[in-house]
Amino acid sequence: MRRRSGRRRLGLAFALGLVLTSTVMTTGPATAASPDSGTRDFGANVTIFDPSMPVGEIQATLDAVHATQVDNEMGTKRYAYLFKPGTYGTAENPLRIKVGYYIEIAGLGASPTDVVINGKVEVYNRCLENGGTSNCLALVNFWRTLSNLSINVNVAGESGCRASANFWAVSQAVSMRRLNVSGATLSLMDYCTAGPQYASGGFIADSKLPSVTNGSQQQWLIRNSEVAGWSNGVWNQVFSGVAGAPDDAAFPDPPYTTLDTTPVSREKPYLFVDGRGMYNVRVPAAQKNSRGISWAGGMTPGRTLRIADFFVAKPSDSVKVINSQLARGKHLLLTPGVYDIARSIEVRRPDTVVLGLGHATLTAVDGSTPLDVADVPGVVIAGVTVDAGLKKSPVLLRVGKNHGKEDHGRGDDHGRRPSRADNPTTLSDVYFRVGGPHVGKTDIALEVNSDNVLIDHTWVWRADHGAEGFTDTQRWNTNIGRNGAVINGDHVTATGLFVEHFQRYNTVWNGDDGTTILYQNELPYDPPTQADWMNGGVEGWAGYKVGDRVKTHTLYGGGVYVFNQNNPAIHTENGFEVPETPGVRLHHIMTVNLSAGTIDHVVNGVGGPADTTRIGAPVYITEYPAP
Repeated sequence: MRRRSGRRRLGLAFALGLVLTSTVMTTGPATAASPDSGTRDFGANVTIFDPSMPVGEIQATLDAVHATQVDNEMGTKRYAYLFKPGTYGTAENPLRIKVGYYIEIAGLGASPTDVVINGKVEVYNRCLENGGTSNCLALVNFWRTLSNLSINVNVAGESGCRASANFWAVSQAVSMRRLNVSGATLSLMDYCTAGPQYASGGFIADSKLPSVTNGSQQQWLIRNSEVAGWSNGVWNQVFSGVAGAPDDAAFPDPPYTTLDTTPVSREKPYLFVDGRGMYNVRVPAAQKNSRGISWAGGMTPGRTLRIADFFVAKPSDSVKVINSQLARGKHLLLTPGVYDIARSIEVRRPDTVVLGLGHATLTAVDGSTPLDVADVPGVVIAGVTVDAGLKKSPVLLRVGKNHGKEDHGRGDDHGRRPSRADNPTTLSDVYFRVGGPHVGKTDIALEVNSDNVLIDHTWVWRADHGAEGFTDTQRWNTNIGRNGAVINGDHVTATGLFVEHFQRYNTVWNGDDGTTILYQNELPYDPPTQADWMNGGVEGWAGYKVGDRVKTHTLYGGGVYVFNQNNPAIHTENGFEVPETPGVRLHHIMTVNLSAGTIDHVVNGVGGPADTTRIGAPVYITEYPAP
């Protein structure tokens, strides 16, 4: 089952039965050669490895950072470890990488096959119960990134359970992209550590994988990839444009949702070193109705930008300096760290790329909107986390002009704003937090007003636990977040939309012709009373709301979960609310009870209650409206 409170403990054991069916920079600033500007300083928290470096030295560096980051869930340290093209580790001496919080591991090749790790890249369960092994799980394994390399899984020297797979036991805000994995099974849960072994992820894209054990993962999206096989599903597993994906004809047993192609996609930009040793950023092109990996025939289609085309920012750089560089036509590369943002970073030029390394984090100061994107086509924001601050912000990231809420975002220019379906503004691995490391307040986390926007994996989180220094019962009036995602633009697509714990509608979709491929939501844990959780005369706010004036909308694979830990008597009338019109269709949706509270219906009064008589047992609807 899903987590509860700060420990995210869970009480069911159903998951256990599913499992078995050049220059080297190691310290100090990392630099990259540039043809016209000497060296580029990526900052002290970027380490670049070269294959000539002894495996033992690389191993020691990575082991040291893992030791500091494995439990640093609410910390401020951020790191990126980048591998130049070549092979790391040998058959006799494999490289074994363990990935902790706020760590990015990435290859610097033009193709994932250019960097080969002989060994493993893994995440294990955390054991949270008094330092022992009575509560070992992956439910809080957030904020880490793995991309653009090959893993030849090598278990030399390992024995027993650990030799059975490469383990990637994670939950939200974790992405795997552009991977080529071979040699052993990839397991998305850690079944070697003592139980309960729960996990709640997750996202894979543009990867070629062996047989995958999903195990206890409650929900997962794999997009535009190849898999040799897939075993198990808990509540909601979605495959979009995946060669080798299982059939979904028997839904909900197993709970698979399979799309042959992905209607709109764009792969995340990536840093690479070319044949001359120069650093560049590849910006993949958008695709329509795509399937499989983007790099099968060579370099991923798109455009290449020189690193000299970027302003390489550090947390010490002011927003004034960053905006001046953007206005001059520079793209923006955010090196790892936490940036205090007291006025908006303004992205005004079409096709601008903002790329974060090592989970670069923008924190709102004095009620600012940290990131504001104009109504222009082709902007790409990737690898950035946006945190609410102590003073309430109106919004944390806005895409497009705010056209007013009284008409659901439909101003006189609606439908005529500059946008291009073939070049959508794209958000890839962009994460939001309201609370957690510190008190956070915002009206809305993500607001999309532009048309033709692609949201490719986001976690929009109002914290259900953290280091703020107050109890769960105090959180409701301290960490303020009204809506997680508000979508006012038309023709917006979301592939991997995770939104949790907001105090009204978690997601409001007012634009027409919207598509969501995998939606995961937990309602807030912390309303004190039913009176605090009322939408006028209606009990509660749906986890996913499609606006009353919307004519066309499609959702594939959606789940809304309830755990009203502060007051188990609280009811929510519907998990989903949508207008009754033929153009609005929901495929494979569910609600589930995590042991407290009740969702009375799945959608629009249809579907039985998710209550404490069926803890952990979803209430499914295959199609709404019914065919």
